[in-house]
Amino acid sequence: MDSAAPYLTGQAAPSPSGPILGLLTGTVHTIGWLVTYWWVLALAAVIVWAACEAVVRRLARKASAERMALELLPSRHFDPSLEEIFRRGVQLARASTSMPWWAPRRAKSVQIRLRADGSSPLRYRIEGPAGGERLLSITPFGPNVTVNRARPILDKPRRHVVRAEFILRGTPTSPLREVPLDPDPLQPLIDAVCDLRPELGDLAELRLDIQRSPKWALRARRLQLMSAARRAERREAQRAAREARHDATGAEDSLTWQLQQLVTGKQGGGGRRLVVPALPRRVDRDEALGKLAEDDHLVRVQLLVMCASNTEGRAEARLAQLQAALDVFGGRSRWAMRGWRLGPWRLGADRWPSRRGFERRWDLGHCQPPRPNWVRLEELTGLLKPPTVHCRLPLLAGDLPTFAFGDPELLLQGIYRGPDGRRRLVATYAAETLFEVGVGRAGGGKTERALAQAIGWAHAGGGLMFVDPHRDSWPRALPFLAHDHLMERIALIDLNANGPHPQVSSWNPIGMHHGQRAHEVVEAVTDAYASALGWDDASAPRALTILTASLAVLAAVNEAACQAGQSEDQATIFHVRALLTDPSFRSAALAAVEGRLDHETRSWWQTVFPILPPDAFAVVLNPIARLAANPVTRAFLGQPAGVYNIRAAMDHRMIVWVCPGGNGPTDRLITALLARDLLRAVRSRRDTPEDQRVPFRPYFDELITLTGAAPETIASMFEDFRKYKVHVHGMTQLLGRLPQPVRLSLVQNASTLASTAGSQSAIAPITAEWGEKPGPAVVAALDRFEHYMSLTVGGRRVGPVKISGPHLDDVFAHHARPHRAAELEQFALATAGTASLQDLTARAADQLDRVSGFLARHTPATPAVRLHKPKGYQ
Repeated sequence: MDSAAPYLTGQAAPSPSGPILGLLTGTVHTIGWLVTYWWVLALAAVIVWAACEAVVRRLARKASAERMALELLPSRHFDPSLEEIFRRGVQLARASTSMPWWAPRRAKSVQIRLRADGSSPLRYRIEGPAGGERLLSITPFGPNVTVNRARPILDKPRRHVVRAEFILRGTPTSPLREVPLDPDPLQPLIDAVCDLRPELGDLAELRLDIQRSPKWALRARRLQLMSAARRAERREAQRAAREARHDATGAEDSLTWQLQQLVTGKQGGGGRRLVVPALPRRVDRDEALGKLAEDDHLVRVQLLVMCASNTEGRAEARLAQLQAALDVFGGRSRWAMRGWRLGPWRLGADRWPSRRGFERRWDLGHCQPPRPNWVRLEELTGLLKPPTVHCRLPLLAGDLPTFAFGDPELLLQGIYRGPDGRRRLVATYAAETLFEVGVGRAGGGKTERALAQAIGWAHAGGGLMFVDPHRDSWPRALPFLAHDHLMERIALIDLNANGPHPQVSSWNPIGMHHGQRAHEVVEAVTDAYASALGWDDASAPRALTILTASLAVLAAVNEAACQAGQSEDQATIFHVRALLTDPSFRSAALAAVEGRLDHETRSWWQTVFPILPPDAFAVVLNPIARLAANPVTRAFLGQPAGVYNIRAAMDHRMIVWVCPGGNGPTDRLITALLARDLLRAVRSRRDTPEDQRVPFRPYFDELITLTGAAPETIASMFEDFRKYKVHVHGMTQLLGRLPQPVRLSLVQNASTLASTAGSQSAIAPITAEWGEKPGPAVVAALDRFEHYMSLTVGGRRVGPVKISGPHLDDVFAHHARPHRAAELEQFALATAGTASLQDLTARAADQLDRVSGFLARHTPATPAVRLHKPKGYQ
């Protein structure tokens, strides 16, 4: 009864198709609404995306604010192995994750900055999370790379800026080209910025961001690649089957096949041949995925480049050079500039809409490449380390200053030709150019370069001494020194006695009128004799003792004469003969200075001298007799109060040209006396506070000649003079012909080491100091006036670099005054206190009488010292 109720009351039973119809109706209405109001969903999606992007950007910006920067400075001998570079790459990848958990992926990266702005060839910086600083500070490169905490770089705005982003193009699974470490993979990039000019505002910077690859993206990419590989195999199998069927059909329809059927009598038998279709080949995973097959050491990179300049066109040209440099890394996969070119325009990072995103990533260090850019660490070997020993670095203005005429802080070195062909005069800082050595064949340009440097130093107000045994340098330098502000400072000591009426200066090596200390004078003259004549305590002890005792007496006589105001009555070294052979002169001298001699010297004259045989004096008197036989040396050394005073010349910034006159035995003795006196004078500067010592530069041309006379003296100069602000410049044809003490001292202490062309055997000792880079064969092939040299700038060695020696007629052409050369020579002779050779020779001959008269007037009334032979002496 209850079950029939709905029928009895006239109500319809529910249809099972009702809910389905309602569902379909609702779906249709929903689709209709979506079609009509699609913009509502799109707007909502955009709002949600914008909100999420704003949050992510805010978090990324906050994370980027906590980044740090390190600068890596490689040594000259930095030569890492592949394993060391790979370990560095692993460190960089690990450091990219040293971020807070909330940091977005775009901020989790480490950035390598390669920057060239004129301060250095290529600055190498690492920027990354602050939490990775400890990991990145300790590199696998060891002590060959110095890691310093770097400050932020603030760039001045440039008028012309171009930007570019490089992405990987080509086969995505193929690696970049494997670039060897020798030459350095960074060489193309450095060559691209080697002609950068900071005065024009040139700037070039490349930034490589490295971050770990996202696993989900990598898996999706692998699935895509595998699916593509399988589809390609299926297409290949289908193509092979079609070709097989086509070949079979063609063979059956051919005349040859029909004739074969007629001959064999098998027409129509068997039907057409069965063709088995080719099966798809199994896809090899490693082959299909290539470098993406494994997760290990796979990173995602972003490569951004910016070039700027204040000169139109230079930034664009620099970008093109960098693009060409990156082509070196290209193979089946390569770096390509992102964007499209439409005629003269390029739509890329410099145009809307990419520019804003580029600048945000550039400023904040965010890694958001438009495509995955997956690479393995092995592909980035060339960029994971600073420049190595195999990299040829350009010489920038910051590496070697540009010479400015008249600047006392700079010392001219030569002419450097840059990679762009520009030539500039380069210099070193005078304060740290302590010693220089120039080696090379005769006529190669050593002396010309030294003259240019000396003339530049003189015009800047510096004092110098140029010692030239052959005198060729003096007439060469004369026109360039003929200036009013220099004439009063120049003195010429010329012992060549040229012309019909030669003029000669004067010098008394044992004179005391300049305030010298007697024992220092005696020691200097004795050591000069010993050096020139080869005396030492083993071979000539008696000669050394006799000469020392004689000079001590004569120095005491001169000291007494100067104190009495009679410096014109001083004795000279020629009076050693009278002291040893004339009893009356000897007695008067000893009596006059008895109170001035120490006990040992007085005792020697009283007890030892009387027992010496007469032939004991010959070894001392013979060199003095040779000096006396030469009118020039007799006149030069025979004056009581000589004008030559190298200590005063140093203190008053004088320019002294000394021409000893040759390289014979007498000339070598003169040279030894001058060199030893220079050593004594320099050491006497200890009485002057260091900050008050005036810099002075002796130039020694023909070191072989000079060191033949005084090897130990020249060696001591290269060892001691730095302390007294006296800096020696030496030139020689053969380093091997120098005495060993001199050779070792100059190579050890040389701030500048230069070589012109020459034989390979002669140049080999110099190139050995450079590590055979360049080798002797390269240096031996140099043209005239070309040098390879290593220099010291800012406390570090620069070079060896190829530099053209300055030619006076080119470098100082505007300063030549040939019409005043004769006037300057007269000034130089007058400053040196010269007189005619005849007058000086006559005065030297009469000097013994004046000294004897002085002794007679100043001999005390007490009995003279008696020299007697002891009992038993025969």
